[in-house]
Amino acid sequence: MQAVRQAPVGVRKGAITRVSGLTVESSGPSVGLGQLCRIHLQGGTMVEAEVVAFRKGNLVLLPLDSIEGIRPGDMVSATDKPRMVCVGPHLMGRVLNGLGEPIDSKGPLIGQLRPIHNTSPAPLQREMITTPLSMGIRSIDGILTCGKGQRMGVFAGSGVGKSVLLGEIANSSAAHVNVVALVGERGREVREYLEKDLGPEGLSRSVVVVATSDSAAIQRVKAGFVAATIAEYFREQGNDVLFMMDSLTRFAQAQREIGLAAGEPPATKGYCPSVFALLPKLIERLGCDEHGSITGILTVLAEGDDMNDPVADSARSLLDGHIVLTRKLADRGHYPAIDILQSVSRLMTTVAAPEHRQAAQKLREIYATYMDAEDLISIGAFAPGSNRRIDGAITLIDRTHQFLVQPIRQRSPFDQTVERLQTIAAAWDQLLSEPVAKIIKPAAAGRMS
Repeated sequence: MQAVRQAPVGVRKGAITRVSGLTVESSGPSVGLGQLCRIHLQGGTMVEAEVVAFRKGNLVLLPLDSIEGIRPGDMVSATDKPRMVCVGPHLMGRVLNGLGEPIDSKGPLIGQLRPIHNTSPAPLQREMITTPLSMGIRSIDGILTCGKGQRMGVFAGSGVGKSVLLGEIANSSAAHVNVVALVGERGREVREYLEKDLGPEGLSRSVVVVATSDSAAIQRVKAGFVAATIAEYFREQGNDVLFMMDSLTRFAQAQREIGLAAGEPPATKGYCPSVFALLPKLIERLGCDEHGSITGILTVLAEGDDMNDPVADSARSLLDGHIVLTRKLADRGHYPAIDILQSVSRLMTTVAAPEHRQAAQKLREIYATYMDAEDLISIGAFAPGSNRRIDGAITLIDRTHQFLVQPIRQRSPFDQTVERLQTIAAAWDQLLSEPVAKIIKPAAAGRMS
């Protein structure tokens, strides 16, 4: 009976009337916005397309694949079904494209079908975020502690280490399942990310959705929602899911292509209003519900290292914190290149213990004090003993760097991270309480080194 109810009762058809840029116009069929149609090309090829607008009584369609060879009068038929994705426990270790189809040569998917566009959990049904989620990265767990269900952004320019950091988090986090969406990335990097950054261990507990930069814009947008639907399935099973997207900026740029092709006016630096309406529809699907949690780590590509880019600015207002990677630290070989002074976790005050928060604040003080005086120290203009705080920062800066710098594949347990952080904080308190004469000698030695 379910199959009968889902069966189409008739075939509604239309014909191609115009092709303009990325869009195709059709004289029918009579379907609504967002529904799927099939374009029947010469030679029997069928290409799916989504209705994105209406123009002078015609449908404006955006194909999900190449339409090479399309002709005026080619038939367009309605599908009467939303875009679906197959979900189930067998998805672990699989690699899918932006439409939810397997591309890893491991056979067809087995499970239940779900529409990729769902509503986010109701505000009053969301569980409070009170438990920290270990990422295995000292600078994040210690200074920017994340909670289960929190949404964090990783802001950086190109080539600063975003993808490597995501791979490290996927391997080291305490989450049960990883769902990774690679949107708009170079095709060369996909296999490199799977085999080197993620690795066999990380892939075994991950589901990867890939839409490379040469994919149709609508595939790049759908990839984000396909990954969110898969993450929601695992959350319903009571799991703590880690949702990672690289990158949210490419997702927004794909929607910009769609909006401009559909005739939307460019609003802010070429971005259409639909871009800023689409971002919360994806981000708000992440978080906690009564079953489990989805913790989001979404990268934001700051074009030209501009952290006030429209997408970056909008993402900051929607996310629960931001991790900033800087090119200055990356050029020094400081990996992960996280600038702890520009980064913040809005929920750290909720999920971290008071002693942990105090220790994190003191490490920030050490780092900020040294960075403010770094030029004076480098040229030898600072006189040891003239400033107690700078003397203490010089003494502890090497230990601080050793805490913040972490080699690849070196996991740091959460408890050990907090203990090490508190040890540095205790040394800072002791140095500030001692007479100046006792600080001068180690401070000078630290400056010379």
